[in-house]
Amino acid sequence: MNTLKNGNLKLAVQKEGRLTDETLEFLCKCGFEFESRKPRLFSTCRNFPLEIIYVRDDDIPRYVGEGIVDLGIVGQNLLYEQKAKVKKLLNLRYGFCSLVIAVPKESLIKKLEDLKGKKVATTYPVSTKAFLKKWKIQAEIVEISGSAEIAPALGVCSAIVDLTSSGSTLALNDLRILTSIYDSEAVCIANEKVLVNGKKDFLKQLVTRFKAVLSAKNYKYIMFSASQNLLPKLKKIIPNMKPPIISPFTKVGWVTISSVIKEDFFWKTVETLKQKGVPEIYVLPIEKIVT
Repeated sequence: MNTLKNGNLKLAVQKEGRLTDETLEFLCKCGFEFESRKPRLFSTCRNFPLEIIYVRDDDIPRYVGEGIVDLGIVGQNLLYEQKAKVKKLLNLRYGFCSLVIAVPKESLIKKLEDLKGKKVATTYPVSTKAFLKKWKIQAEIVEISGSAEIAPALGVCSAIVDLTSSGSTLALNDLRILTSIYDSEAVCIANEKVLVNGKKDFLKQLVTRFKAVLSAKNYKYIMFSASQNLLPKLKKIIPNMKPPIISPFTKVGWVTISSVIKEDFFWKTVETLKQKGVPEIYVLPIEKIVT
């Protein structure tokens, strides 16, 4: 018996692995209330028409493409590899990693051309083949399952193609990066039909929540007091979404200023404000920005 509610959006997420914890944390930040205790096959949201389905990450693009589920959160690397017919809705700004070519530290392979005629082991044969073809490098691709880092030590290959986030796992296995093929992060994907069917209004609400949380990650809320004489200079320093809010301060001749600042400009702005004579600056995190 199918216990999922057909009228609800169905979102597939990785049941266990690299993206699982961050994905569940992201969904909670979006205000969805659900049980996520292991082991579970699915969770029903208490406050939104959404079913969260826990599956293998390799299956998510296919499930979304075939309409088994409406949405999925998955690494972009799997979209590159599987070429699934899905609609990418949003980059989610976590799960950053790169697909790289790596060789043993003592290898004589120093540049891409040195891979000609060599064996390259990978769990990403499609991406590897496309990259080598682009650079006109003829090498034998050895498709493997499981950890690729051990393959050179076993004599299976001269190089590997694998995902890495920090490079620490490669270093621990005495491997060095030769070059990067592409960068990846978590993305939200959708089946084309959900964009036009009876669930499209639910989808619009869900995307609004996603965007609100993603926007907030890029901004900080600051508040400080300063002499009113400094106001013209201070207003020019603050790069913000909208004009700063200026309120009277208890101290005569002073004002309180609050503003939202993009993360990219935060430290430079704070340092400049301090140089202009602002004594204290209060910084608050922002949970969501709804526009």
